[in-house]
Amino acid sequence: MLLIHIPRMTNRLGYTLNVVFRHILKVDFEITTDMETFERYDGPKMNYGLRRVGDGLFVRSTDLLFQTTIEEQSPRCLKYEGMPALYPVHSSESDFPFDILASVFFCLSRYEEYLPHITDVHGRFPASESLAFKENFLNMAVVDRWIIMLVAKLKQRYANLSIGPRTVVFEDTIDIDAAYCYKHKGLVRTLTGICRDFVSRENRGEIRKRWRVILGKDPDPYDSFDYILDVHSRMPGSKLKFFPLMADYNVFDKPISYQNNEFRQLLQHLSDYAKMGLHGSYASFDDPKLVEKESERLATLLHRRTVRNRYHFLRLALPKSYDALIDNGILHDYTMGYAEEPGFRAGTGSPYPFFDLESDCETPLTIHPFAAMDSTFYYYKKMSPEASEEVYRQLIDEVRSVGGTISLLWHNQSLCEDFGWQGWRNVYETVLAYADQAQKTKVEF
Repeated sequence: MLLIHIPRMTNRLGYTLNVVFRHILKVDFEITTDMETFERYDGPKMNYGLRRVGDGLFVRSTDLLFQTTIEEQSPRCLKYEGMPALYPVHSSESDFPFDILASVFFCLSRYEEYLPHITDVHGRFPASESLAFKENFLNMAVVDRWIIMLVAKLKQRYANLSIGPRTVVFEDTIDIDAAYCYKHKGLVRTLTGICRDFVSRENRGEIRKRWRVILGKDPDPYDSFDYILDVHSRMPGSKLKFFPLMADYNVFDKPISYQNNEFRQLLQHLSDYAKMGLHGSYASFDDPKLVEKESERLATLLHRRTVRNRYHFLRLALPKSYDALIDNGILHDYTMGYAEEPGFRAGTGSPYPFFDLESDCETPLTIHPFAAMDSTFYYYKKMSPEASEEVYRQLIDEVRSVGGTISLLWHNQSLCEDFGWQGWRNVYETVLAYADQAQKTKVEF
């Protein structure tokens, strides 16, 4: 057992220790504030505070984890053993030149998103505003790497400290913004689409394609679901999740109606092979009532409780967006990632519990960060399928090196091999095979 001495307990410190040692490392540990108890203990021990106590590993603290309010933060970034590190400390006694626990908390809590910041056109916190982007470590799972550093120091001092390996996990997630391109859109939307195609010379070729699909002569371009299931049938170890949009039709949400029988049958069919979650609508990210309405639609359709969510357009406002999920009994969110950049928004590829800075407490919601989204490469980065594939591989390698969870975001539309997405099925199959192989890796500490 690892004994940890701290000067006093706070919610932030308790949360961080719990995430690092129990949630990620799965180490049996106890906390004490009593110096004599700590000094008498002859097993593995660590001291976190302003001064060294006894002969255990010493991590010099800063103020962050002992605060209870949200205050301006400008953590200076330094390099330590070739790695970026935050919250430097100046102590010759400390085993680290930075507050490793404060660094972990800053990233996982998304502290910077609570502070005044510029938002993009959709009201989102942009990657360019993040410290990770500015300091060029967005593509590194720094939280996991800091924890590995901490383990290495502990095991140098206590060779008998037992920490099991971390096994790499892979989960593939699919957002269903629109299940079909032409089918099941209703008379008004279909006629509007035909008129739009007719007016635009560039789209006139779409009229014939549209009618052939509607008449059942050709498959709908967006209907890539059997293809997705077939790819996954060859990778039995992978985890697949779908997130269908259950919103009413509006400017930013253009789903097939949740009342359409074909769409309902499709989702019921997919639920036989994969986990399902809500794709919360554009406006739902700060509206608990919309979350309630849409999650009830999905629950009624699938005859089971809705426990997962990813917000449409990756809209996220902390803590309101997560509060809306918690209020509606949703336990897992998959929105943690950037639209315009690949990488690790929270500094990790591993699921972790959400800490609400405003309430100063850990919540029952688990955050599942994703590393990359197809639309990022296609719309924002304007990258070719081949160049995108190389970035996917680099991100997968990063997660594999730390023993985390490889989580990727795709859309059924991007796998249609049409509308400019030619070549992306090959990317999908190659990347999935690479991730599937990676999940067999065990990282020893």
